[in-house]
Amino acid sequence: MSRIQHTVTFRLNHPSGSAAETTFLGDARATLTAIPGVEDFRVHAQVSPKSDLAFQFSMFFADESAYAAYDQHPTHVAFVAERWVPEVAAFQEFDYVVV
Repeated sequence: MSRIQHTVTFRLNHPSGSAAETTFLGDARATLTAIPGVEDFRVHAQVSPKSDLAFQFSMFFADESAYAAYDQHPTHVAFVAERWVPEVAAFQEFDYVVV
């Protein structure tokens, strides 16, 4: 399998433009990019009114084993449990490979 692009598009429980929103996005960047195997991490903001999901995280993994290691990494598991679950109101996750 080729390089994997992992994306998650989401809406936070925090008010738009709030300090809590800024803190979550910054903490996510710092936490997730510290996990081995994460490449080209980006945070995108939604500009279209067609979706109420306001942000997207996008990152790449060299292969399926690197992605699996990230998904099971204790830092990722803790972030999901301690930050993602209580602070994210809705999300959609997509993983892509080049066709």
